[in-house]
Amino acid sequence: MFAMSRRWIGQETFSFAAVGRGSGSSLDKLSGLIEWAPVERALAGISNAAKGEPAWPPLALFKATLLSVWYDLSDVKLAEALDDRPSLRRFCGFSPSEPTPERTAFVRFRKALVEQELDRVLFEEVTAQLKSKAIRVKAGTLVDATIVASASKEDGEARWVKHKSKPAMHGFKAHVGADADTALVEEVAITPANINDGRAGTEALPDNPGEVFADSAYRGSRFGDAVRAKGGTPRIVATGMWGRGEAETLKRLGAWNKPIHRIRGRIEKIFGTWKRSYGLRRMRWRGLAKAAAQVRLTAIAYNLKRTLSIVATAA
Repeated sequence: MFAMSRRWIGQETFSFAAVGRGSGSSLDKLSGLIEWAPVERALAGISNAAKGEPAWPPLALFKATLLSVWYDLSDVKLAEALDDRPSLRRFCGFSPSEPTPERTAFVRFRKALVEQELDRVLFEEVTAQLKSKAIRVKAGTLVDATIVASASKEDGEARWVKHKSKPAMHGFKAHVGADADTALVEEVAITPANINDGRAGTEALPDNPGEVFADSAYRGSRFGDAVRAKGGTPRIVATGMWGRGEAETLKRLGAWNKPIHRIRGRIEKIFGTWKRSYGLRRMRWRGLAKAAAQVRLTAIAYNLKRTLSIVATAA
């Protein structure tokens, strides 16, 4: 064990509590959505201190990282926003008048997160809590992948891929397994962009997935066997089917594919939110490990917002 010097924040309790009362901020609701103590324990071993300075509480920096995803902020913009906006301060645990972290604190925190592979631990902890609130009966699983451009063409761990009529892209691929009913992301795997969907998709399967809906890239025994091994049933888009004639064949093919397309189309909304609203159009940092951290942090942020919507609708 080792001791580290840490700052204490949020000590100005009277003025802190007085700010934002009755504002109904969505951040206040997100703050109360899960138990943060297990997250804080998972982060206990992280040190983000600059030399000779006490470290910022890692839970505060993790919450700030979620803010950077929700508002698509760079480290510089995140530092400025924390210094300026009461609702963001309150979410992270800072009182109204105390100092907030500089940009370099987020860089050090992220580096430690990747080195200790805590992005996976945090994703699993937060997602398990959210699933207990949102998923009542497991209806099925959506599996798909999306390509995210690399931070630089010089990233040696990214790869080029060409997909149909689209331009070639240099980057990584996020493989996702999401609940078919709630659209909560349950599993994530990150690979270079040239890895086959059917091969890597096995890593995006949750336990007891139910019916698994996927496109034709997941055809083949490898993925199907993995689904069945976890107690699920593959529902994969077919590209061909036997029939007594062309008309009958097309009818049977359409009858099989139409419900699969209708259900699996929901996962495109997840990717759309990630790219349109959460800045995952391009990786921010180089390397597979950092790309994985960015995708998992995005998935955590998305799952929190998605669960808040589900809970509000059910209320």
